Amino acid sequence: MANLLDQLKQMTVVVADTGDIQAIEKYTPRDATTNPSLITAAAQMPQYQGIVDDTLKAARQSLGADAPASEVVSLAFDRLAVSFGLKIMEIIPGRFSTEVDARLSYDTEATIAKGRDLIAQYEAAGVSRDRILIKIASTWEGIQAAAVLEKEGIHCNLTLLFGLHQAVACAENGITLISPFVGRILDWYKKDTGRDSYPSNEDPGVLSVTEIYSYYKKFGYNTEVMGASFRNVGEITELAGVDLLTISPALLDELQNTEGTLERKLSPEVAAKSDVAKLNLDKATFDAMHAENRMAAEKLSEGIDGFAKALESLEELLATRLANLES
Repeated sequence: MANLLDQLKQMTVVVADTGDIQAIEKYTPRDATTNPSLITAAAQMPQYQGIVDDTLKAARQSLGADAPASEVVSLAFDRLAVSFGLKIMEIIPGRFSTEVDARLSYDTEATIAKGRDLIAQYEAAGVSRDRILIKIASTWEGIQAAAVLEKEGIHCNLTLLFGLHQAVACAENGITLISPFVGRILDWYKKDTGRDSYPSNEDPGVLSVTEIYSYYKKFGYNTEVMGASFRNVGEITELAGVDLLTISPALLDELQNTEGTLERKLSPEVAAKSDVAKLNLDKATFDAMHAENRMAAEKLSEGIDGFAKALESLEELLATRLANLES
C-alpha cells in the first residue's frame, strides 16, 4: 500500500516549509517556502554556517574594508534569505518563496521596493522571476503592494492569512498565491474556548481553508490556495485536493511513514456546489470584517510581531558572526 505522502502528491502540490536544505533533499517537494523564523533557525545550524559566512564576506567585499560593521550586517541581512533561496533552488524543480521584512507589513511603498530588490538579487544570480514568489503579510497595505508587483510580473505569496476577507482581497487584486494558516487558527480557538482538541473535520483552520478554496473555485479566481501552518497530519489529510500544501519536515516524515488510503476531500467540482456567498470588498469592508474577526486580527498582529522578533534575532546573530570572522 502506498504511503500518504505519495498519494497526497497525486492530488496536491506538496511544498517543503523549511530552510533546512537536507530536509528538502529528503522529501523531494516541487516547491519550497521559508519565513523569517525558519531562516533564523537554519542560520544557526552548523551545516549552514558556510552560507552565513559567505554572505557576510560578500557584504564586506561590496562595502569595503572601512564600512561600519552595522552596514555590513544590514546588507548581509538583506541578502541572506536569497542566499538560502539560491541553494534550495538547486534542489527543487519549482518555485521558492522569499519573505519581505515583516517590519514593513503596513508600508505599501517600502514593501514594493523590497520586493523589487529581492527579485533583482535573484535575477542577478541567473534565476528567472517566474521561479520566485515574494512573500508578504496579508495586511491591506501588503495586498496593495503585491497588486503593484504582480502588474510588473513579480509573483507574490500572501501569508499570515486568517480570514475570508483577506483571501478575497488577494484574489480581486490578482495575487498569484495565498497561504491561509491552519494550525495557528486551531491554536487560537483552543485557547479561546478551553477545548483540548477538535476532530480534524471540525478543525477551525481546516474549515477556514475549505471556505477560501470553495470561494475561489466557485467564483472562478485563479489565485492558488496553499494551506500552511499545520499541527497534525489530520489537518493535512482533510485538505487533500487543495492546490498546494506547505508542510514541515516532521509532518512530511509522518506522512511518508504512514500507509493507508488517502481520500480526496477538496475539488473544484465540490467547491462549485458550495453555498459560500459573493463578497463586495473595498477597504472599508475589509477593515470592518477584520475588526469583527477577533481571531484574524489577533493572529495577524501576533504573526507580524513574531516574524519581526525573529528578524531581530537574525541581525544579532549576523553581528556576532561578523565580529568573530573579523577578529
